[in-house]
Amino acid sequence: MKKGFILPLLLMLIASVSIAQKVPVLPNFGKVDKSELDMKECAFEKNAPAMVLFNKGESVFAINYSSANPVFSETQHHMRIKIFNKKGFENANIKIRYRSSDKDISIKSLKAQTYNLDPSGNIVVTKLEKSAIYDKKIDKIYSEKTFAFPDVKEGSVIEYAYTLDGDFETAWYFQDNIPVFVSMFVMDMAPEYEMSMVPHVTRKVDKTSMTRSDNHVSTYVMQEIPSLHEEPYMTCAYDYLERMEMRLIATNFKGDIRRSALRSWPGIIKELMEDESFGLQLKKNIPRTAELDEQLKSITDPFQKMVTIHNYVRNNMQWDNYYSIWALDGVKSAWKNKKGNTGEINMIMINLMRDADLTARPVLVSTRENGRINTGVAGFEQFNKVLAYVEIGKAVYVLDATDKTTPAHLIPLEVAASSGLVIEKLSTFEWGWTTIKDIEHSDNTEVFFSGEINNQHILTCGAEVSAYDYAKVNIAPTAKLGNAALKANLTSVPNMAIDSIEVLNANVDTLPLIEKFNFSMPTTATGDYHYFSVNLFGGLDKNPFYADERQTDIFFGVKKNYKINASVYLPDGYEMDEMPKNVKMITPDTGMVFTRMSFFKDGMLTVRVQLDFKRLIYPVEYYGEFKEFYKKLFDMLNERYVYKKSKA
Repeated sequence: MKKGFILPLLLMLIASVSIAQKVPVLPNFGKVDKSELDMKECAFEKNAPAMVLFNKGESVFAINYSSANPVFSETQHHMRIKIFNKKGFENANIKIRYRSSDKDISIKSLKAQTYNLDPSGNIVVTKLEKSAIYDKKIDKIYSEKTFAFPDVKEGSVIEYAYTLDGDFETAWYFQDNIPVFVSMFVMDMAPEYEMSMVPHVTRKVDKTSMTRSDNHVSTYVMQEIPSLHEEPYMTCAYDYLERMEMRLIATNFKGDIRRSALRSWPGIIKELMEDESFGLQLKKNIPRTAELDEQLKSITDPFQKMVTIHNYVRNNMQWDNYYSIWALDGVKSAWKNKKGNTGEINMIMINLMRDADLTARPVLVSTRENGRINTGVAGFEQFNKVLAYVEIGKAVYVLDATDKTTPAHLIPLEVAASSGLVIEKLSTFEWGWTTIKDIEHSDNTEVFFSGEINNQHILTCGAEVSAYDYAKVNIAPTAKLGNAALKANLTSVPNMAIDSIEVLNANVDTLPLIEKFNFSMPTTATGDYHYFSVNLFGGLDKNPFYADERQTDIFFGVKKNYKINASVYLPDGYEMDEMPKNVKMITPDTGMVFTRMSFFKDGMLTVRVQLDFKRLIYPVEYYGEFKEFYKKLFDMLNERYVYKKSKA
């Protein structure tokens, strides 16, 4: 790492950190006990496919004033994992990311091995060959060491260790996607460095402190940590994992003044604007093609210009599946080859829009799977994508030419309800943070069907399902697979038959995707009573929020709306029994509203159902309220309409 960016020592702790009496003693590499191999399950998470037996990291920051290079820093890592079953095999595929942009940083002394028991109960060791370790460049900043453990079986124990030389961990994650028995982080710091260490934890962290050779040594231990598993509508797991974040505050070398090591966002923006792979790429003259010139020559409306350029770039450039804020090979090279990473493709689009006299700037974002941005800590390392930020009058548009399904008037869902950093020259004062959210459009699905129940008690109807805005974006991948895929997506009820589907507006960005079809299904009978449901085709057939507890916020990103409108004639000589009550259910904060109205007149049942989610994010603290609303909601959605023979 660069010598001005070594870590600090000022320890800032919160109340959840307690003083421990004793630090667990962890075994050395290769010292595996047979009891670890005999282990059948995790004691505190019975169904876990694997468990981290221990994970230890130790960062050392030393000073040697007699050396030509007095600064020394490294972090030693050691992890051991127990594999219980085949579902746990994925934990034997390892990726270690490091900052390869700094030539002083490297991964060294990497070793790994697998332990199994032979038929006689002896421990068999299989070492990882060096030839099985691969180094992959991620972007301008990062690379990854990757490898897969050999000879992994149900019951195996796997172990690896390495040293991150010349750098430090900016965060230590106690928690993982599998349970962790012991997680330990040691900070061994020379007094010349000041560091903030901030726990983001809900569980107890034990801390011990000591002095060793003038260095301040702090040890943090968390034990028996349950896994953070995937939950419906969650964002990135890293936003919620139990962790401790470290940040350099200042350095205070002998004979020198105290120097702040904190970076600023204006400084980051200045650095980006002067970077050959970023700011200077925005000044390149991207030659417009004859085809694009022909499309633009008669367009005067700025919005239509933007849409035309956006569509042209996303239809003519191939994304190489690389997330990056950098134009590593340059925008001209990517334009010539018709292929590039996210940085190259979107900076090409920004160049073309500027050339067409549109106000377009880059905006740095972090996608949902990359995690939230901490705006209080300056650093471009938090971002993984650059998009186009276009202003037309008072309207703002955020565009991604690598996204083949999101039209220009919608925000890409992977960055909805997030923060973005608009990049521009500091002197213009047109740079800064912006909130990327869409309050005008929603994930809106409307279902309409109308028909009759015949004397054989077969419900036959004509139906239309309309997907507006983000609902259309969500169904677009299925629509691209063809009508058969759409039909399979609709048929969620046993014994339902759907005829051929007519699809409208699939390629018209401003109109809803409409599926028109006929369907038939038998009603269900119990004695003299027959019943059926009108909860069809809206995607509300299963309640995703049934878990007793939840660890993460419920993240929709955009507002959601559902409507079901149904009209059904009963067979001659039949009438409705007692119908489900008309109801309007609203949460105390009015963030969720459910309405149902039912009428029966002249042999026809009419039902109107509407469900609105008005908030983009529902905090985990309100999960109990949210879960209860959903339980009542699905109880009502699944109430069936009962009819019987008329008494007359």
